[in-house]
Amino acid sequence: MSHGVPQNLQQRKILITTALPYANGYIHLGHLVEYLQADFWTRFQNMRGNECVYICADDTHGTPIMVKARELGITPEALIAQSYKEHTQDFADFQIEFSHYGSTNSPENKALCEFFYEKMVAGGHTRKQGIKQLYCEHDKMFLPDRFVKGTCPKCGAQEQYGDSCDVCGSTYSPSDMKNVHCSLCGTAPVLKDSESIFFKLNDFKAYLEEWIPKHSSPEISKKMLEWFNEDLHDLDISRDEPYFGFAIPGTNNKKFFYVWVDAPMGYMSSTEQWAKARGKSLKDIWQDPSREIYHFIGKDIARFHTIFWPAFLKAADLRSPNQVFVHGHLMVNGEKMSKSKGTFIAARTYLNHMNPEHLRYYYATKLSSSVDDIDLNLEDFINRVNSELVGKITNLGSRGGQMLKKKMDGKMSTPDAEGAKLITHAQEKGEVIAGHFEARDFAKAIHEIRSLADEANKYFDEKAPWKTLEADPEGTKQVITTTLNMFRLLAIYLKPILPFYTAKVAKLLGEADYKWSDIKTVLTNREINDYEHLAVRIETDKVKAMVEESRKINEEIQAAKKASSTAVATPAPAAKPGKAASAEDRNAEKPAEIEFADFEKVDLRIGQIIEAEEIKEADKLLRLKVDIGGGETRQIIAGIKSAYKAEQLLGRKVLVCVNLKPRKMKFGMSEGMVLAAGSGGSDLFVLSADDGAQVGQRVK
Repeated sequence: MSHGVPQNLQQRKILITTALPYANGYIHLGHLVEYLQADFWTRFQNMRGNECVYICADDTHGTPIMVKARELGITPEALIAQSYKEHTQDFADFQIEFSHYGSTNSPENKALCEFFYEKMVAGGHTRKQGIKQLYCEHDKMFLPDRFVKGTCPKCGAQEQYGDSCDVCGSTYSPSDMKNVHCSLCGTAPVLKDSESIFFKLNDFKAYLEEWIPKHSSPEISKKMLEWFNEDLHDLDISRDEPYFGFAIPGTNNKKFFYVWVDAPMGYMSSTEQWAKARGKSLKDIWQDPSREIYHFIGKDIARFHTIFWPAFLKAADLRSPNQVFVHGHLMVNGEKMSKSKGTFIAARTYLNHMNPEHLRYYYATKLSSSVDDIDLNLEDFINRVNSELVGKITNLGSRGGQMLKKKMDGKMSTPDAEGAKLITHAQEKGEVIAGHFEARDFAKAIHEIRSLADEANKYFDEKAPWKTLEADPEGTKQVITTTLNMFRLLAIYLKPILPFYTAKVAKLLGEADYKWSDIKTVLTNREINDYEHLAVRIETDKVKAMVEESRKINEEIQAAKKASSTAVATPAPAAKPGKAASAEDRNAEKPAEIEFADFEKVDLRIGQIIEAEEIKEADKLLRLKVDIGGGETRQIIAGIKSAYKAEQLLGRKVLVCVNLKPRKMKFGMSEGMVLAAGSGGSDLFVLSADDGAQVGQRVK
């Protein structure tokens, strides 16, 4: 049973939300980890007779939306409308059923933002402070940190974002960087005076220290409370014009709410829209003490939902969620999703080639209540769906249903004695399976369902009804009746995961939409309908075609971005913010040619990672111990934590620069550099050597 979830309550009232997908992007298979598990849980709760409302919305505000709309020559409203259409269609085609799907760009959300802000101000939880911000005179806008690039002031890595370095893990102010430029146009920004509105997060430190352990898992709680070793920093909740979002009252439309202020309020505003359609108010739902509220989110945004959001709610005198359920990320073939390999797959690309029920089933075999990442291993995906869903489960309905309809009179009789025991055993497993669903341990539920399918197939094969059809038609019909009852129970247990599949089973057996309590029934003397194909095997060629299409799409996107970036401007290398770059400066940005003798000064070796550990205090750093040959090892602190788990790197042969001057860092001495390619963050790929290369060999 999951921490904080009530047990054995009848007619529970539940509200669940999932993170709001950003309107400036498509839904991909990584997103679906969250939306599918929430859909499974919602459908299970409703099957049990509870009222479970599933709310989501598009996150529509922020500078990226404004900039993208500008690039396309359309309004931000037109952009988010198109995104809304695509997102909702993708979700519907993956059989995800929301009670209501809204948008943060709504009157209800605007009113909520203003209400929250009014309560923050009235409670003395805001302050104003004059600051200097980078401003792009070409684009006529203040630049958010992620729209600033430059050279890291700590390690010298180039093309790093304006808030943190993906190489050394340092955090800093954009004004501390060298070679600062606007990532949109490449020109050097200037420092310009502004005034920000801050939310005094530290006012809620004591409250949050008590709240977090009660409303999140021990693993998440421990991680979040690491922020509490010192005072919590005030949160800048304002953004300067131009900005696509809601204006902050009293600022003459010069200041706008930061997107992470109005995004979580989308949970409430979309709930309000759902409530209004039923003649109720937001207060009737959100403030109802008998209603449970749960947030499903990914671990990358846990801080926003367990620190910022509950503090906002407390400031507004509103209730907080019962629990924040946090899940891990999606890996593909044991690695971070990769655009170059075609494993960063859009939902629509998958749907162009594959059946959504196959992915729903496979994710269910992997999902648990933990924050561990799950792996979509494409070979295992094919094998599991084909052997389990098609070969074991569907096979029972196919063989039994077609034999009864085509070889006999199409009417069930009663189970034999052995079959009756088998059915009773399967019914008794109902509460065990329900317990796993309740705890969001879907993999355990699938394990139980699969075991029942194995028992049913063993029974069917041992009875061999195809051999006894003529000699013992009555006994044969009893075997088929048992088999179809077992298949029916499996379908009911699978309904939260495979709702469309189960609806076809109900049609085959002439029944209404299944509830969980229907497992108590045993079908006898019932005429069945014609069998319709329920599931087909996955073809390997279709999986390959899907990956290839994904790879080509991502290549085209990257090529278009590169062409657009080149057409706009070449990044300017201004040494200091505020000084415009000259044409000479821009030409100097190109790397200078070097002589071969210069290249020979770089000592590149084949190394092997023999130890790897996460630096828990740092968001982006791993500590590696690398064997570089000749009995010599080096400690290297690498900023690749966003792309790799420590255990993924053990034993890998890598390319190492061994004569890089050692650098003392906060977390120890780094004595070299492991070579990697990519733009940074999760888009990093450690370079490996071919199998024949030996540890210690020089790279030439």
